[in-house]
Amino acid sequence: MTTYITTPIYYVNAQPHLGHAYTTIVADTYARFRRLAGDTVRFQTGTDEHGDKIAEAAAKDGVSPQEYVDRISAMFRESWPALDIVPDNFIRTTDADHVATVQKILQQVYDKGDIYFDKYTGLYCTGCERFLTEKELVDGKCPDHQTVPEEITEQNYFFRMSRYQQDLIDHIHANPEFITPERYRNEVLSFLSEPLEDLCISRPTSRLTWGIPLPFDDSFVTYVWFDALINYLTGIGYPDSDIFQRYWDVAEHVIAKDILKPHAIYWPTMILSMGLPLYKKLHVHGYWNVDETKMSKSIGNVVRPAELVAEFGVDCLRYFTLREMSFGLDSSFSADAIVARRNSDLANDLGNLFSRSTAMLNKYTAGVVPAPVATEDDTVLSAKAASLVETYRQSMGDFQFHRALASIWELISLANKYIVSNEPWALANDPEREQRLHTVLYNLHETLRLLTLLLQPVMPGICREMAKGLGIAEGDPLVTSLDTAAWGALLPGTKLVKIDALFPRMETRKKQQAPQQKKKQKKKKKSAQKTENMEGLITFDQFQDLELRVAEIVAAEAIKKSDRLLKLTVKAPEERTIVAGIAEYYKPEEIVGQQVLIVANLKPVKLMGVESQGMVLAAKVEEGGSSRLVLSAVSAPVPAGAKVA
Repeated sequence: MTTYITTPIYYVNAQPHLGHAYTTIVADTYARFRRLAGDTVRFQTGTDEHGDKIAEAAAKDGVSPQEYVDRISAMFRESWPALDIVPDNFIRTTDADHVATVQKILQQVYDKGDIYFDKYTGLYCTGCERFLTEKELVDGKCPDHQTVPEEITEQNYFFRMSRYQQDLIDHIHANPEFITPERYRNEVLSFLSEPLEDLCISRPTSRLTWGIPLPFDDSFVTYVWFDALINYLTGIGYPDSDIFQRYWDVAEHVIAKDILKPHAIYWPTMILSMGLPLYKKLHVHGYWNVDETKMSKSIGNVVRPAELVAEFGVDCLRYFTLREMSFGLDSSFSADAIVARRNSDLANDLGNLFSRSTAMLNKYTAGVVPAPVATEDDTVLSAKAASLVETYRQSMGDFQFHRALASIWELISLANKYIVSNEPWALANDPEREQRLHTVLYNLHETLRLLTLLLQPVMPGICREMAKGLGIAEGDPLVTSLDTAAWGALLPGTKLVKIDALFPRMETRKKQQAPQQKKKQKKKKKSAQKTENMEGLITFDQFQDLELRVAEIVAAEAIKKSDRLLKLTVKAPEERTIVAGIAEYYKPEEIVGQQVLIVANLKPVKLMGVESQGMVLAAKVEEGGSSRLVLSAVSAPVPAGAKVA
């Protein structure tokens, strides 16, 4: 099978921001997924470099339009390697072959009688670089740029877009997946339910010279959208190349919803006029909002991807954007949300599973993957892995990346619980259960291999590191082909390689406490002081001032220079750090995943330089001259943070 996936070519009147990064990460992830599935893939992106706004921006900078677009286009090209984005082709609309292709198509459509000359009066939005209809305005303004469009009267050339309105409607009805998600298909059909006006496709050189001249009248340049959309054909060698013949029928475009109309109406009608089959699919995503407002240069709330990579890492950024946004809907950005995803999903869940599992393999089998003897007890992992692969294929193919990742994290959670229930550390102390230990360790390694395989399109960098740590060579089908997604593909005898921790935890940015929280804490502090002054018994009311909760231990590590203390990260339900004096009785890997009882409202205190935000309850038992510590727990799993009554 073949796949041709494109981003829009980005307008170079501004530098790359998170919105550009998200669209391109999506296309790159989809391209990697299709390669994983065995497809031959072509992935294209690029820059849109003509039009009013470019001429204005260049004049403002005191340079020629060509100098300006060369500089900004280079910024886009240089942004993608830093995001682990690898396009097969980067196209510019100032490229000579693109200019020639645009003029060839203009002449073809003109000769067919689909372009005519006429006088027009319309409402022109400089930000959109197009005429808007009254129906598109909100309170008399462009909804995207919040500006009142200028009324312009001039003679121009027009494309007979209305001639192809019914053909487009029929195609959308006959191909329900032509525009996805469905809400955008319905939006386009709603727009097409009204008579379609013809499209103004030229600008007089008396007003604008920075554009591609019309081949049949050099006193006009072509409209920037008629120019830009043709890049999808130029990039595959239209009309005669083998690449064009191979890829056009499977073309899939990824765009943001603000350019839905040009891609869902202008572009298909242009293609129909040219006599070509329509592209296969149009995938439309929502906006990234900052403080509930669409990210915009004019508003001044732009988030730069390079800064995010520097602070959080490329794999974390790619994971966050794909996990946080439900494709098609808007999503909100915040630095705290990235930190939360990194600490919870990547450090506590994935990173902890990887480090625990490989540490036990290194300790108990000298880093060599042992041979398993499968039992019914182990089908929980293999069955989950099998169902996961099917869900993954469907979700990734449907651009439901957040669902694919959620299903992967179900396997991660199950594997962490598998460690707790099978207690490899206990098996290692019983020579008669060595084979069982080997089976458990093999299953954990095979789980990590599958995770490396399935996460590769989303986090290629960290997956290369994971494959290295698992002893799997770069490019091995075990981590690069879905043909190896069946459970048990890994052969025993593989030798692990020690690597650094995958995702060190980050500190969440502190937020100011709300007045009610401060008041509540002050009240609790007074109650605690009363309790300290008691000589013996406390009252029922005073006991109620203690806040006991169920907490889940999501990470544990030894504290340097202390034989007694462990640093625990717990969910209760918020994440917090607790220092517990249990190192003499429990190893860190033994307690991750367990639920314990904690005192949640103690005043924070520093122990060995680590701030402890609570206390774990445990029972100390004296037996035959020795002692053991038993962590408090509940008799059945409950939601983390549940209060103890």
